[in-house]
Amino acid sequence: MELLLPDERLDELQRNNYKIIQNPKKFCFGMDAVLLSGFAEVKEGETALDLGTGTGIIPILLEGRYNGKHYTGLEIQEESADMARRSVRYNNLTEKIDIVTGDIKEASKLFKAASFDVVTTNPPYMTNSHGLVNPDMPKAIARHELLCSLEDVVREGAKVLRPGGRFYMVHRPTRLVEIINMLTKYKLEPKRLKMVHPYVDKEANMVLIEAVRGGKSMIKVERPLIVYKDVKVYTDEIYDIYGY
Repeated sequence: MELLLPDERLDELQRNNYKIIQNPKKFCFGMDAVLLSGFAEVKEGETALDLGTGTGIIPILLEGRYNGKHYTGLEIQEESADMARRSVRYNNLTEKIDIVTGDIKEASKLFKAASFDVVTTNPPYMTNSHGLVNPDMPKAIARHELLCSLEDVVREGAKVLRPGGRFYMVHRPTRLVEIINMLTKYKLEPKRLKMVHPYVDKEANMVLIEAVRGGKSMIKVERPLIVYKDVKVYTDEIYDIYGY
């Protein structure tokens, strides 16, 4: 099988010399996925599942950052899943990362209950009532809740997590109340929260959340993450997360 198909490219990930296959005409990963990989933690010997993995960016970055036992990515779009599998093979990670084609809404049927130590997700941010739906389906599915809702993601993530397991999500601050209510509904107790601001004087446009299945009620609001210190100049913390 060819490594690259028409319109695809091979992009550097700045970590372990890993690269990822992307098609800019379809959908490319954004900073939110990279920030989530820096916020999440996979400890030695742990297994992790990424819900809605797209082209596999989060499992690949997590494998490069942590010494987890095994990583799995679940993706409903076969075209994206195929790109993810080719990236996994290119980076010689087939023993550490599996890419499964399937529906987030069926995750607890595809995998055993309480079978993962960590669940990560960079889900669609917008409901069908928010914003214009991109006419290109891969982009639309990634950005709008067309195939799964926030509740689907949280419910299935909770089911496949072991008791005490950790759930990591990146989302929009505008939906924070809904997110926290949904997490607690499914016994995922929010433990860490970090707001992401594009500039120090701008309001947050992303939020990173860690929740623990069956955890006690106490949350730590971490200092905010500032992306840019000047126009097109990242802060040192962003450079560190990206691995420069």
